Amino acid sequence: MEQMSADRFAEETEQYRHELRVHCYRMLGSFDDAEDMVQETLLRAWRGRDSFAGRSSLRTWLYRIATNVCIDDVRRPRRVLPYQLEPASFPATALPAREDVPWLQPFPDVLLDRAEEPDAATIRRETIELAFLIAIQHLPVRQRAALILRDVLGWSARETAEAVELSVAAVNSALQRARPVLREHLPPHRTEWSATGATAAERELLEKYMSAWDAADPSALAALMHDDIRITMPPYPFWFAGRVDALRSLIPNLDPAYRGHWRFVPTSVNRQPTLAAYLQPAGATTHRLFALDIFRLEQGLIAEITAFETTDHIRYGLPETV
Repeated sequence: MEQMSADRFAEETEQYRHELRVHCYRMLGSFDDAEDMVQETLLRAWRGRDSFAGRSSLRTWLYRIATNVCIDDVRRPRRVLPYQLEPASFPATALPAREDVPWLQPFPDVLLDRAEEPDAATIRRETIELAFLIAIQHLPVRQRAALILRDVLGWSARETAEAVELSVAAVNSALQRARPVLREHLPPHRTEWSATGATAAERELLEKYMSAWDAADPSALAALMHDDIRITMPPYPFWFAGRVDALRSLIPNLDPAYRGHWRFVPTSVNRQPTLAAYLQPAGATTHRLFALDIFRLEQGLIAEITAFETTDHIRYGLPETV
């Protein structure tokens, strides 16, 4: 590779940009940080291209660099959601958004679909959905890296040890510690989920949710929820637990006089069923993208809604207005 021109190097490495972004996202729980880490990975690869001897594939070499870029980035705290900060609360105090908190960020499915990979392992749903991202953030960074490389990407113990700069025995020990922690923080029914995205049954449930919302029917909404449903709305630190408080948080929004009129567009984010929420405030003439409501559905009911405020329609492949 030492004689490779800058143009050819860029062409050879660019094909791995999308999957490296997913890898860094899993490591860090932040889309924005993942973008930065991919840039740093490709920069380090260019600077160190003379050291690439071809003993492994270019893809493997880039993954090693990306993994260590994320490990080295120790300044970044683990990503969180509101329920990790304080007890559930209702009625909510009018708390402002907290920009000082390192919130977990969603990942656009339109970018997952662009990854050019030999199989679907790197982007399968159960290792890209929000519950997995939050759970894996509980692991120390090298344990996190070892688990991703071994259990998500299917690397061998030797390949993983080389990537995270540990012995094979240390990698195996790290995995023995990491796997129970991961299981402890994962939802109980996640193994029942589709590996690739929203199922027909899940899409039907979202249709019922939208119909109940359009009809301003709290009873119909309640019938779609688990008793212990959880609703979070980062960057706001408060959250709601249980069907009663969840409904009390949603019901005011059913009245257009409260904030305006809502419309929803079904989509998918983090391989989870999602509704893009568009708001038309009083006096406005159009509905503009306001938030992404990402659903965790279990056993035919809503177990969790995570609502991320965003106006970045381009990132998620959505229209700006509806």
